[in-house]
Amino acid sequence: MSSEEIRRKFFEFFQKRGHKIVPSSSLIPDDPSVLLTTAGMQQFKKYFTAELDALKDFGSRKTVSIQKCFRTSDIEEVGDKTHLTFFEMLGNFSFGDYFKQSAILWAYEFVTKILGIDANKITVSIFKGDSSAGLGQAIPLDEESYKIWNEEIGIPKDKIILGERKDNFWGPTGDEGPCGPSSEIYVDGVEIWNLVFNEYHKEKSGNFKKTNAPGVDTGMGLERLTAIMQGVDDVFETDLLKPLFLKIQELAPTAGEKISKILTDHLRASIFLIADGVRPSNKEAGYVLRRLLRRILAYQIKYDVHADLFPEGAEIIKEKFGKIYPETKETKIILEVMENEAQKFQATIANGIKEIEKYKTISGKEAFYLYETFGLPFELVKELAPEQAIKNLTKENFDKEFEKHQEVSRAGAEKKFGGHGLILNTGELKAKDEKEMKKVIRLHTAAHLLQWALREVLGKNIGQMGSDITAERMRFDFSFDRKLASEEIKKIENLINQKIKEDLPVYFKEMPKAEAEKTGALSFFKAKYPEIVKIYYIGPSVGSGQAPISAEFCGGPHVERASEIGEFKILKEESVSAGIRRIRATVYF
Repeated sequence: MSSEEIRRKFFEFFQKRGHKIVPSSSLIPDDPSVLLTTAGMQQFKKYFTAELDALKDFGSRKTVSIQKCFRTSDIEEVGDKTHLTFFEMLGNFSFGDYFKQSAILWAYEFVTKILGIDANKITVSIFKGDSSAGLGQAIPLDEESYKIWNEEIGIPKDKIILGERKDNFWGPTGDEGPCGPSSEIYVDGVEIWNLVFNEYHKEKSGNFKKTNAPGVDTGMGLERLTAIMQGVDDVFETDLLKPLFLKIQELAPTAGEKISKILTDHLRASIFLIADGVRPSNKEAGYVLRRLLRRILAYQIKYDVHADLFPEGAEIIKEKFGKIYPETKETKIILEVMENEAQKFQATIANGIKEIEKYKTISGKEAFYLYETFGLPFELVKELAPEQAIKNLTKENFDKEFEKHQEVSRAGAEKKFGGHGLILNTGELKAKDEKEMKKVIRLHTAAHLLQWALREVLGKNIGQMGSDITAERMRFDFSFDRKLASEEIKKIENLINQKIKEDLPVYFKEMPKAEAEKTGALSFFKAKYPEIVKIYYIGPSVGSGQAPISAEFCGGPHVERASEIGEFKILKEESVSAGIRRIRATVYF
């Protein structure tokens, strides 16, 4: 069975049972507790907590999705038959609708009847309970799940595993939120599906309370399931990964199987991260992407690979995933990001590898020097250095050297920027240096264009409800009572990029606030402005006889011409609260 058939059958099965199909959310999550999206439930977290109403937003309290996921914890494990950084997760969800019985019965039906997996190959697990040592308080055995598996379905007792907390109690994602016992389904000893029953809410204090609206959160890895359905024990042998894996083996014949798997995983993962708006940097998600790309580049040098793997990988991913995830079709943008990072890295990597060879032993101090001088992350130093040289090298010692460097940098920033470490901090705009400030200014002007485009597409009643702009992204909140359609998001993007291409001038007029209010310029936070204000305009110059497209109260700063913004990209659109939506966006050249 092909991966495409599995996708189709999964959606059809749950759609027939009243589930609304919800597209995958971005790999960039709206959840400060996690770096990247790690599970299917993350985009539904606020529905489990009843902060948002699924019936209102989706037309159902039951949803089904196939979610793009990324787990940084698996980076070091990649290279075997099962571990991946990027993967897809099939999941069905209930927000106060059905609970354990339906979830278990449907899962068993899908596995045995729809996929045709032999029932004799199936083993399941349930939560055995925790007396308090692991969870801080006593949580009992999941007897309900046990009875459903044993008495209703007929799974023998010897095929029902009583699992510990680490395997059969899941969540929350972050420090607080929905969580609960889980029941796992195994095929020939391989776990394929985890059914999580969110009947508890973990508070910041660490206490677990029973929730008033129990929910269901399931997750099944598509790659692992596809391997089972295609009769292979290696995810790199499935139709999801094999085309790219074979191409890399062809282009990098000296790399060997393990390195070829690492290259396959990292190429695919990097492309999906870039497609969702992540850009290489030295912090957070950007650092993860940089680490993947530089690992690819380092291996190309180490194994004398002369072919450029980036365009080959981008083309194969577009062909395989473009219909499902249209963002992967943007190969021009994806390759620009990759090639830009390659140029930055290749200038120093070869010298860095030569430098490594000089050391008989490498301590945390030397490892940090290699990182600071040649751009070699700790992980690459470990991989590229002779085993004997790094036998005493630990991440802890490297981190100590890194922290020393940060303390020196912070002290310098405080002297330069008046103690707060930021060269720009208006409350909405944040930048720590000149480079970041340029990006923030571009995003700030883009926010004015976004306000204009939203009103053009959705109506003149749209108003800004808040914003936050850093060098990484723009967050823009606005008044609206429903989820935007994909066509609307695309239209908004196109309108903004059209005006950027027109290279409209950006300028301001200074005047008394009372006079400014009579001009019709938009102002959503009048109380914060002084008696003398600036109105920033985007559009034809004064005296041209044409009205500007945008006029807003604003203190600045802004670019001088729209073309300086670069290309505008919406990363995510979501609900914040009743009647308030949020857009996350970025710009790039």
